[in-house]
Amino acid sequence: METIPLFPLSGVLLPYGRMPLQIFEQRYLDLVRSSMKSNQPFGNVWIRRGAEVPQKGRAAPELGDWGTLARIVDWDQLPNGLLGITIQGEGRFDLFETEVQGNGLVLGQVEYRDQPVAAGMLPQWQSMSDVLQSLETHPHVQGMQLQVDYQDAWQVGWTLTQLLPLDEYIKYELLGLDDIEELMGELDLILNQISGED
Repeated sequence: METIPLFPLSGVLLPYGRMPLQIFEQRYLDLVRSSMKSNQPFGNVWIRRGAEVPQKGRAAPELGDWGTLARIVDWDQLPNGLLGITIQGEGRFDLFETEVQGNGLVLGQVEYRDQPVAAGMLPQWQSMSDVLQSLETHPHVQGMQLQVDYQDAWQVGWTLTQLLPLDEYIKYELLGLDDIEELMGELDLILNQISGED
């Protein structure tokens, strides 16, 4: 078990995926500063219910049971004066306990999952590779500067999951899978539904 700072979000970050964030709360400004100084990742956990910004009289947000380590790969001051960062997903962890510090930052007791061994792409998964390559030509995605190893099914599957316009609950469920055939099978069904073939 290890204790790490958490950044709960209404969006799910997947390994190899990238996500832009606007930072305005002091607790997260401190977290970002500390992470950049130490070059250490922090935990991203999906908020199942509740709000990212705490509101008086509202219950604390309910967090998912697993999440992704996030590393800051880019930062800039935005036109609105806020700090903008881009985070990239790394390994996954299971979340067991949380505690809230005085400044409102959430700490989590986590257990890291083993990094899956690179899995070769099978011929029946080629359509997912094709969709991901077509998405990479979109200007918004080009701006993310993704680096995808198209020979590794885990990278293809997770990056595609990050980019597809899916309900966050679905992304969260796919993040929790430990079997590459299950992940790619679910993605195949989702792509068929999106294209109207199913």
